[in-house]
Amino acid sequence: MDPVTALERIAFLLERELADPQRIEALRTAAETAAALPPEPIDAAQAARLPGVDAVTARVIADASVGRSPQYLLETEARAAAGPAPTAAAIRLREKLQGDCHLHSDWSVGTASPERMARTARALGHHWAALTDRGLAPDRLREQLDLIEQLNPRLAPFRLLTGTECEILPDGTLDQDEDLLRRLDVVVAAVHTDPGDDPAATTRRLLAAARNPLVDVLGHCTGRRLGEHPRPPAEFDADAVFTACREHDTAVEINCHPDRRDPPDDLLARAADLGCLFAIDTDAHAPGQLDWQLDGCGRAAALGLDAERVVTAWSVDHLLAWTGAG
Repeated sequence: MDPVTALERIAFLLERELADPQRIEALRTAAETAAALPPEPIDAAQAARLPGVDAVTARVIADASVGRSPQYLLETEARAAAGPAPTAAAIRLREKLQGDCHLHSDWSVGTASPERMARTARALGHHWAALTDRGLAPDRLREQLDLIEQLNPRLAPFRLLTGTECEILPDGTLDQDEDLLRRLDVVVAAVHTDPGDDPAATTRRLLAAARNPLVDVLGHCTGRRLGEHPRPPAEFDADAVFTACREHDTAVEINCHPDRRDPPDDLLARAADLGCLFAIDTDAHAPGQLDWQLDGCGRAAALGLDAERVVTAWSVDHLLAWTGAG
């Protein structure tokens, strides 16, 4: 145990549990300070006088500096281990996953840089991940493509794929330049605004995305929210939409974000029965959230889905051949 490892691990676990972002930022700031310390013991009073270190992070630094697991870390690890144990089938499927088609960086709604997100995905055992920031203006997205090209040699053999999460507009079109979408490795399309209470209109909107040759993944299809600001799932003709996904080779996302877990179990089962492909995605907004895929694996395994139907279990070459075929 060392101070930087302890602080970074606590921050990672707090991101997983959707804790206060300011507390997480304080931990990461303290980790940056701790990285410059010599490898020798330091007491909490001394640590608290360091820039960017408060009383809580000072105690973590002091304990870890003598090789002792900080109490804060032990408590956070205990919360992470609580809850029902995953099934063996879920664990087996998680071990087969090679990537994540849906994650965000601080270029949009995320909190960490593309490089930190990529390095975290690599540390979790991924071979690839698609950066799918949403709402970027075309020029800004082009800048990100240049950045990813510069990053990948440093990340190899891991590969950060280019991508975006498009909004499906009310008329079914996407909110990004089509020529630019053709340059991307992965395109996720989703609805974020309230789709209203017209199932027919929502069906037309989702059908247009599912049939769009530029779309690879239909993201969190019902748009439901389960957290502090709940929103009921949108109603639509699931058979029509999922049949279109199967016919047009568009994967249905199993969104692992605990505020979404979308689609609900009944719709997920229907998509499985209709023969759809799936993408088990985190929709991560922070590094620790990239560790959410086990929940989606449990839901998929419960339906008997195997890795052949899960695009996030494919190699990067297989995935790009599939998205390129679109």
